[in-house]
Amino acid sequence: MSLDTPDDREDRPSKTQRKREMQALQALGEKIIALPEAERSRLPLSDDMRFAVEETGRIRSHEGRRRHMQYVGKLMRREDTAAIQAVFEEFEQEKLRRDHAFHRLEKWRDRLIDEGDDAVEAFITDYPDVDRQALRQLTRNAKSERERGKPPANARKLFKLIRDTAGL
Repeated sequence: MSLDTPDDREDRPSKTQRKREMQALQALGEKIIALPEAERSRLPLSDDMRFAVEETGRIRSHEGRRRHMQYVGKLMRREDTAAIQAVFEEFEQEKLRRDHAFHRLEKWRDRLIDEGDDAVEAFITDYPDVDRQALRQLTRNAKSERERGKPPANARKLFKLIRDTAGL
């Protein structure tokens, strides 16, 4: 029987620290489970982990699900969490790029409605493949809607045309 020396105990994490780490791994497992299948398939997961994630959807009992999530946390200890976190970062960057692109398109829509023909010509210069007639018509209709205080149906159609033209 070996006795721990004080130096040995300092090298090991405390029980509280181990518990925090397990909870963090379990939380990461829950994030993985919450992902849509298309995104989940991009994660570098072992076959055991993939099976456990798929199995989660079939568990209906609260207590069974709680125990299963502890199992997922245990499996997460064997996974490459750094690689998984890197893929989550990629997801976040893609979302930011998408959001930025949508904001750019919203600015175009507002500019088209506010400035009229000058903005239409600028948009056509940037996006020569746009349906010019539809762009002009929707811009006029959206401006008219805004001035009359009507619901923005044409502004939505204009945004859809801009989005489709920009390829988003």
